[in-house]
Amino acid sequence: MTAVLREMTGADVPAVLSLENATFPEDAWSEDMLLGELAEQPRTRHYVVAEEPSGAIVGYAGLSAAGGQGDVQTIAVRADRQGRGLGAALLTALLEEAGRRDCAEVFLEVRADNDRARVLYERFGFERIGLRRRYYQPSGMDAIVMRRTAAVLRGNAR
Repeated sequence: MTAVLREMTGADVPAVLSLENATFPEDAWSEDMLLGELAEQPRTRHYVVAEEPSGAIVGYAGLSAAGGQGDVQTIAVRADRQGRGLGAALLTALLEEAGRRDCAEVFLEVRADNDRARVLYERFGFERIGLRRRYYQPSGMDAIVMRRTAAVLRGNAR
C-alpha cells in the first residue's frame, strides 16, 4: 500500500464526495452530511483519508464514538485500489481509535449485497447480529448489522 492515512479535513471534502458518489451512486452522502460529521471531529467522530504520494484521495473512513460504543459510519476505497489492503488499513485505523476511546463494542451496517466488505468485517471479528430491511434508500437494499465486542477489540483478529 503506497497511500498514507491521515485525519480528514474540510479541504478533503470535494475529493471525498467525488469518491463517495463513485462508490455509492444510489445512496451517496451529501456535502452537508459529510460536513456535519466533520464538525463533530474530534468530539464524537474520527475520519481518516488514504492519500497517495500524488495527493489523490483513494479511500476514506469514519467512526462515531460516544458512551463506550462505536459505529463505523463509512468506509470506501476507489475501485482501482480495492483488493490491496487499503480497506483493511482504514478499518484498522477506526478500530484503533475505538480502542483509544474505550469503546466496549463497535457496530456497523453493510449492504446485504456487498460480500467483499462483509468478508473483510468478519475477518476483523465482526459478527452478524441483525438485519435492517430496506435500510439503503432509494435502492431498498437490506443492511446486515454487525458487531465487534471489546474482547475482540483487544485482540488481533485479522
